[in-house]
Amino acid sequence: MSSVYEYRPKFIRRRDDDRVREPGDVACDHLGCSRVGRHRAPKSRDRAGEYWHFCQEHASEYNRRWNYFAGMSESEFDQFQKEAEYGHRPTWTFRAAKTDRLSAAMRNFQNGRRTDSFNLFGRDARIREAPRERRLSRLQVLSLEALALEETATAAEIRARYAELVKRYHPDANGGDRASEAQLQRVIRAYQTLKSAGLA
Repeated sequence: MSSVYEYRPKFIRRRDDDRVREPGDVACDHLGCSRVGRHRAPKSRDRAGEYWHFCQEHASEYNRRWNYFAGMSESEFDQFQKEAEYGHRPTWTFRAAKTDRLSAAMRNFQNGRRTDSFNLFGRDARIREAPRERRLSRLQVLSLEALALEETATAAEIRARYAELVKRYHPDANGGDRASEAQLQRVIRAYQTLKSAGLA
């Protein structure tokens, strides 16, 4: 057998051996220890980012004895727990207070009450709006004609007229006579068209 194919075990020095130093290693910070300090441990909760460097034995000992909350009062501990709920970041509410003048003006605007909350036009002066012209489709105009109403009819007028015509053309109101049933169907279709358009 050739020497090229001979098995030669390779011995590798383990990195976790604290007794062997390599370039860039620091000594253990424990007093009197000469091992390599490869294990970091925080110095205190007030000094974030600062660490002790210990060997494994002294890091284990330090972690057993170290208490993050040591020196905190009960109220400081409660405050820490409360802030931990949102990751110790500052927070604020996204809603304005109900007494805020701007939010009151926005609520009034959204509810359709146009008032002068900032007193720009005098004491509680109402802002006059030009009446909006209602644009109706051809089908909506025909539906209003079927109910014998004008194009400017309000929702209350449409509902009242519908109720009146249903009572007039319903077969039960006519002693079972089905002669006006086609007229009743026309009134119902017209009302459903207006209702689906939000006019009734």
